[in-house]
Amino acid sequence: YGIVSGGDYGSNEGCRPYEIPPCEHHVNGTRPSCEGIDSETPKCVRKCQNKKYDVPYKQDLSLGEKAYRVSSNENAIMKEIYTHGPVEAGFTAYEDLLHYKSGVYSHVAGAPLSGHAVRVLGWGVDTKSKEKYWLVANSWNTDWGEKGMFRILKGSDECGIESRITAGIPKL
Repeated sequence: YGIVSGGDYGSNEGCRPYEIPPCEHHVNGTRPSCEGIDSETPKCVRKCQNKKYDVPYKQDLSLGEKAYRVSSNENAIMKEIYTHGPVEAGFTAYEDLLHYKSGVYSHVAGAPLSGHAVRVLGWGVDTKSKEKYWLVANSWNTDWGEKGMFRILKGSDECGIESRITAGIPKL
């Protein structure tokens, strides 16, 4: 198993552009709600769907060598990102995350919504609040948060994000 290149829904980027139309995740917006959409997972077809893409499927395909858990220690997570690139994180999403606009997020109020998976890209320190944060890519469209991204408090396992980190090594 592996993954091929692709782009946003409706684009002509890569081997297999995203096939499911965008929808609104937990908020009212211009797109239909994700809750009412009956989107089936696209079938695994081992060929490029984008007719304008000229790289053969097998040449475009990236395979994984192994996947593994990363220690919940923030230095171990930072080392993993620095050495191998972004990691996947599972955490508990709460109602107040839906209303996030900017800044360093930490859960204040609201019930848990569900478990949620995101990509942790890096880390930093907020220039105003001086809070340490993880830089995270979310899947709730680019008009949510900081252009589809958010910063979450680092070093305190906020919402369980540091205790559920998974990484992988590609097969080269």
